[in-house]
Amino acid sequence: MANLKSSKKDIRRSARRKERNGEDRSELRTYARLLLKAIKSGDKTEALTVFSKLASKLDRAAKTKIIHKKNADRKKSRMALRINAIETKAA
Repeated sequence: MANLKSSKKDIRRSARRKERNGEDRSELRTYARLLLKAIKSGDKTEALTVFSKLASKLDRAAKTKIIHKKNADRKKSRMALRINAIETKAA
C-alpha cells in the first residue's frame, strides 16, 4: 500500500482513468459488433452510418492513446473493405 499522499492520489487517479478507458473500449467493441451485424445483413446504408460513428470513436481513442493510432487505422481499413464487399456481392 502506498504511504505518500501523492502516491495515494495517483492510485485513485489511475483507477478513474482505468474505468473511463474501459468504458471507451467497450463502446468501441459495441460499435464494431453493430457494424458487423449490419454488414452481415447486407444493409449498406446502415453499415455506412455505423462505420462513420465507429471511425470517429476509433480516431478519438487513438488520439487519447486508448489504442494505438495504427491499430485504429487498421480496424477502419478492414471494416471499409468489408463494407465495399457488400456492393460487389449485390452486383
